[in-house]
Amino acid sequence: MLLNQQEIKALGRVAVLMGGCSAEREVSLRSGQAVLSALRAAGVNAFGLELGADAVAQLSAERPDRAFIALHGRGGEDGSIQGVLEWLQIPYTGSGVLASSLGMDKYKCKQLWQGQGLPTPASCLLHEHMDAEAIVEQLGLPIMVKPAHEGSSLGMSKVHSAAELEQAYQLAVQYDHCILAEAYVQGREFTVSLVGEQVLPVIGLRTPHDFYDYDAKYQAGDTQYLLPCGLDSAKEAQLQALALDAYLAVGCEGWGRVDIMLDQQERPWLLEVNTSPGMTDHSLVPQAAAAAGLDFQTLVVQLLTSARLKTLTSEHWFDSAR
Repeated sequence: MLLNQQEIKALGRVAVLMGGCSAEREVSLRSGQAVLSALRAAGVNAFGLELGADAVAQLSAERPDRAFIALHGRGGEDGSIQGVLEWLQIPYTGSGVLASSLGMDKYKCKQLWQGQGLPTPASCLLHEHMDAEAIVEQLGLPIMVKPAHEGSSLGMSKVHSAAELEQAYQLAVQYDHCILAEAYVQGREFTVSLVGEQVLPVIGLRTPHDFYDYDAKYQAGDTQYLLPCGLDSAKEAQLQALALDAYLAVGCEGWGRVDIMLDQQERPWLLEVNTSPGMTDHSLVPQAAAAAGLDFQTLVVQLLTSARLKTLTSEHWFDSAR
């Protein structure tokens, strides 16, 4: 999306929101700096706003014309900052309050998908007095244990026995009070990125790690990103259609990324949707966009131009109620 000088100027003063207070702060700072550099290179009047615990006061003081959300994790990806921006009447990128909140809550998101008839692995919530043997009987082995409201695979474990379940719970509870146990899908992992409702090429993920953990995502040099993904065109189209269904079921907009497993019988299973995906040099959305002919600068400008308020303002509400 090439904008002329007048269109770029009309975007106004743009805050790239980064940092935050979640466990994904460092990844967010890297995403934010990459986005900020690209916007400035495009001539946008953009500045970085590293948010902390006083985010409301920071935004109130700056009052940008638009906000590009490069925040990850709780406080930035869960509907919280989206709600603040709605109240301050600052148009922002990505999904609105409800979709962001649902996307961040892995368990609620899975329940929604199940209600829509979309395939997602069986799961349950863990608690301090859980019956580990009963959970193993219910879900089988291995089991993935993960914080329900955390991203970047933080606090995740792959459990191979009932005895390991308690250890995995103790690790995960350091990140969240709500802990999800999910039946493990043996097979290949894929991710599908979306810009607006445009579905980008599927990326296959291959790692020597036991699963696609934080180190594999952001630090390791041995993770392989397969583009083309290695599937035939019909199977790739099936995953793309499923990802779009999952994305729309949650109410996502702007952009997002849906993670999918393909089991040994070639059946797809939805894992999660990311409503504020990473924008680092390891990140998947920029890779998929590049494969579709969309360079990084064009991608971030296109996302910025889609920034808007997602709810009616009080003035509009009163007008419509008359």
